[in-house]
Amino acid sequence: MAGEDRVAITGVGVVAPCGLKKETFWANLKRAKSFVEPVKRFDASKYPSHIAGQVHELDHYTHLSGRLIKKIDVFSHMALVASQQAIEDSNMDLENIDKTRVGVFMGNALGGWLFAETELRDMYIEGREGISPYMASAWFPAAPQGQTTIYYGFKGYSKTVVADRASSALAIWYAGKIIQQSKNDYVLAGGMEAPITPYALLCANTSGMLSKNNTSAERAYKPYDLNRDGFVLAEGSGIVVMEKESQAYKRAASVYGFLKGAGFSSDGYHYMRPNPDTANLEYALRECLKDAGWQLEDVDYICLDAEGTVLGDYLETQALKNVFGGALKNISLSAPKSIFGNMLGAQTALDLVITLMSMQNNLVIPTINYQMPDPYCDLDYTPNKPVEREINRALIIARGRGGINVVLAVERADA
Repeated sequence: MAGEDRVAITGVGVVAPCGLKKETFWANLKRAKSFVEPVKRFDASKYPSHIAGQVHELDHYTHLSGRLIKKIDVFSHMALVASQQAIEDSNMDLENIDKTRVGVFMGNALGGWLFAETELRDMYIEGREGISPYMASAWFPAAPQGQTTIYYGFKGYSKTVVADRASSALAIWYAGKIIQQSKNDYVLAGGMEAPITPYALLCANTSGMLSKNNTSAERAYKPYDLNRDGFVLAEGSGIVVMEKESQAYKRAASVYGFLKGAGFSSDGYHYMRPNPDTANLEYALRECLKDAGWQLEDVDYICLDAEGTVLGDYLETQALKNVFGGALKNISLSAPKSIFGNMLGAQTALDLVITLMSMQNNLVIPTINYQMPDPYCDLDYTPNKPVEREINRALIIARGRGGINVVLAVERADA
C-alpha cells in the first residue's frame, strides 16, 4: 500500500468489555486489569469454558430506537453503536457528503446467534407463527454491514468478510484497497462479534481452544505463560473511518495513523489444526513489510495474535524469531486482548484501535497474567504493566483456523 496519498484513519469507535467509548476503553486498558468474568446471562455452568469478556449496559450507550433494536441481533447493535462513534470522531459531515461514495467493510466469524437461537426455539414451541419475520435478515454475517448502510443511507461499494479470527483484518485491508483505488471516498471498516449465547458458546467450546480455568476467570487468559490453556472468548465491536490522506487534510480532519501495508497467506494444512511449519506466517510477515516499504529495523511494536494455546503461541514466537532475528530486541511485543478476551472475527479491529491509541499516547499496553516464563516462548511480551515507548510503525498479527495468516502495517500520523 506504499504510495504518496496514504490511507488515513480519521475516526474510531469501540464497544468492548472494558469500555463502550474510546476514552473509557483506553483508561481501562492502561489499568491492565482483567475484564474476564463468569458467564451469568444464561446457565453455562456445564460448558467446559464458561467465562468470557462481556459487554454490559449497551442499551445505555445506544442511539437506536427500540423498534430497530427488536429487529436486529446484538452483533449488529454493537456495530451500529461503534459506527456512530467512529463517524462522530472523524467529523464526517453526513449531510453534505456523497453517500454513493461511502462504503462499509465489516468482518465476523459467527454471525448473530442470540436472535437466531431465540427464534428457532419459538418456532419449535409455537410453530411457524411464532417466529419473527426478521429472523432471516438478523442472524447472517452480512447483517451488520447491511444495517449500517441502511441506517445511514450509504450506497458505496461494501463487503462482509468471514475468515475466522482474521475476518476484520481482511475487511480492513480490503477497505484500504478500495480507498486507495478511489472507488469510495470514505469507508467504515472493522468487525463485530457476539458469541456469548448458549449455542455460539457451545460451538466455540468444541474447538478445544478455550481456557477451562473457570475458577480464576481474571487470570485465565495468559498467552505465552507456561501454564496457558487457551484463550477466553469476548464480544464487542471496533470500527474505524478510512479515507485518503489528501481528503483528510483538506477537510482538516484529525488523523490517527495510516494503513501502510498488508501481508497474508494460507497454510493449506488442516481445516482446524495449525501447521507446525511456520513458513507461511513468516511469508505473511515479510510480505507485509515489503508492501509497507519497511525494513526490519523500522518496526517499533507488534500487536500479537496471542492464541493462548501451547502450540499456537510457540509457533507465533518462532515465526517472529525467524523473520526478525536480532531486530526483536528493539521491538516491543504485547497482547492487549489478554485484558478483555479474544473477539474472534472482530479482534483485529480492536487491535487496530489499541495500536493507534498506543501511538498517540506513547504507551505499550501489556500482556497480562504472565507469571511463569515458558522456555519455548522466551521473548519480551511486555508482561503485566504498561511501558512507555514511542511507536511510529507497528504490525498487527491475525491468524484463523484453517491456516489463515494476516498481518497489517500501521504508521503513526506524524511519523
